Amino acid sequence: MAEQPRNTGAHLVYCELKRRILSLELKPGERIYEPAMATALQVSRTPLREAIRRLVSESLLEQQPTGGVLVPALDEKVISELYDVRAALESLMAREACANATAADLEELRGILARNAAMVEFADEAMKYGVALHAAIARIAGNSWAQRFHEQIASQVERYRYFTNNAPERRDEALSNHRLLVEAIASKDAEKAAKVAFDHVIGARDETLRVISSSGLVVE
Repeated sequence: MAEQPRNTGAHLVYCELKRRILSLELKPGERIYEPAMATALQVSRTPLREAIRRLVSESLLEQQPTGGVLVPALDEKVISELYDVRAALESLMAREACANATAADLEELRGILARNAAMVEFADEAMKYGVALHAAIARIAGNSWAQRFHEQIASQVERYRYFTNNAPERRDEALSNHRLLVEAIASKDAEKAAKVAFDHVIGARDETLRVISSSGLVVE
């Protein structure tokens, strides 16, 4: 779906609703009541409805047959499948990046890695640079279909990063994995790069499911 212009009211409402969903201010299964939400956000119903449509298209909200809109429930099977597909894609792209990475590409990856390391104590910044590293590897891999699917999956995975990124030990582990991944790409060790990328995502999957299960949130 085309990106909304960033200066529109609908885009600002979209950003705020998305923030509330990702931060769990809006709980899984919670219904969005348009009049109350419009009042809370101090906006009219028109930009709110545009924002809701956009979030529905991204599967961050769910349209009910009755017309109501809910924050989607956390579904263990859906989460597992999503991360499994992401693991396969990350593995493929890491393998292909080994063949394509130039000296400039490696410099870029090491720069992102350095910023990731410098900000590892700060959850939001560490996540930003982790996401940037994976996006750079996807670009270097040069597989347009893999990159397209990766971008679609990344928007879904964003909902679950909250559950793992707040733990310092998990951020340290992710940074260690990122270092191994960049080293493997630099040495053109395709098998190692593919395995590190795959295991990194599967570790994130397992931690996500563990945190959700222990948080008291309903997992179907």
